Amino acid sequence: MSKASYYTPEGLKKLRDELKRLKDIERPKASQAIAEARDKGDLSENAEYDAAKEAQGMLEMKIAKLEDTLAGARVIDESQMDTSKALVLSTVKIKNQNNGMEMTYTLVADGEADLASNKLSVNSPIGKGLLGKSVGEVAEVQVPNGIIKFDVLEISR
Repeated sequence: MSKASYYTPEGLKKLRDELKRLKDIERPKASQAIAEARDKGDLSENAEYDAAKEAQGMLEMKIAKLEDTLAGARVIDESQMDTSKALVLSTVKIKNQNNGMEMTYTLVADGEADLASNKLSVNSPIGKGLLGKSVGEVAEVQVPNGIIKFDVLEISR
């Protein structure tokens, strides 16, 4: 049973494109590798055959996981979103109370997270701490060496 996860239309398209690539390109390659290894003789001592079968198993696992993710994927209608609280797809400006540093992140689903583009997973420690917070509230984030407090300065779409 897959749990619901929320994506932008672009993020959902990326997932579908990746699944199509795995099924249409990688799966036939794996089958071909198994066939070539099988043609080389005795399967009981054929390390190439074992490696090809293992690679195929890993590929099928990846495909199944992606299909499960897509089964629970939902596209977010940004026009219906509440801007009073930090939610998935909210852009949140925060300030670290310890060092005064200000940062702006967009909260996204796991599959779309990319720290280089300031896209933070809602399942990351900071993402979890920000979810449901409003401007003026303090988000407390548990990290290995204690708790970091962030002031929520601004929330937008």
